[in-house]
Amino acid sequence: MKNEGSDSSSFALHPSSLRSKEHRRRRIRRHGRRAYIRSIYFLPSLATLGNAVCGFGAMYVAALAALSLKEGTALIFRDPLTRLWAEHGFVAAAYLIFVAMVFDALDGRLARFARHTTDFGGQLDSLADVISFGAAPAFIALQLFRAEMPNVPIVVSRFIWAIGALYFSCAAIRLARFNVSNEHGEQAHFSFLGLPSPGAGGAVAAWILMQQDLRHNDASLLARACLIVLPLIVLSTGLLMVSDIRYPHVVNRYLRGKRSFGRLIFVVVLLLLLVVWHQYTLGIGMLVYAFYGLAMWLLARSRRSAASLPPPPSSP
Repeated sequence: MKNEGSDSSSFALHPSSLRSKEHRRRRIRRHGRRAYIRSIYFLPSLATLGNAVCGFGAMYVAALAALSLKEGTALIFRDPLTRLWAEHGFVAAAYLIFVAMVFDALDGRLARFARHTTDFGGQLDSLADVISFGAAPAFIALQLFRAEMPNVPIVVSRFIWAIGALYFSCAAIRLARFNVSNEHGEQAHFSFLGLPSPGAGGAVAAWILMQQDLRHNDASLLARACLIVLPLIVLSTGLLMVSDIRYPHVVNRYLRGKRSFGRLIFVVVLLLLLVVWHQYTLGIGMLVYAFYGLAMWLLARSRRSAASLPPPPSSP
């Protein structure tokens, strides 16, 4: 006679086998999640490298533009793609700086989306910024000045080169200082000590865009005036990067959270101006941001000095 207990146990699953199956299922799920997260961690670094490649490409295009103005594109460039970049010249190089700014903003967003920020990512981002917002704007400005004003005295030419070298050095110092004092996560930043390197590079690139548009629209006197002012903009933005002046983080301070109706209208008008007249909107807007911190610092200093003055003697 069969034992009912022994017969039923032959068909029932042992608790240990149930636990092992559940363990395997969880391990497969964790492995898939880790693979997904590793792929997400890859994206911020890819965006950072896109930033660096855009800066390197901007320098290459600026060199092509200077060479094409001297020799002619049809004679020296057989590759149609290279000829296309050379024909657009310094305008294409300046636009590549702004594409680098998009990549620079994107890598931080991707890192926060993956909930993973590392020291490696921060160091790589600063190295890319040195290329795109340090070396590239100074190089483009030097190439443009030499191409359109080739007959300047040797002393002036050396002085312009020294300004470009100073700008690059200030960008490197500013990014090294940022790495030392940086807190992980862009959410903690509501202001920057010194002009941010994307703001400085964007100001130089936007001024070049405006100068080139004036040149192509036959406003030669205004274009030449912008070209003469360009070394001063490179010099001032370079020095502002290493200054102790506070600059606001525009997105964190002015665009996040609840804002007034008037600010919404202002942003809409700004976007419309970018669509209709983007060269001049970028040129003036980036320059206003670059000198906004200096203006606020001078205003605060004048108020402090006025407050420290003794009151005028009262009349008898």
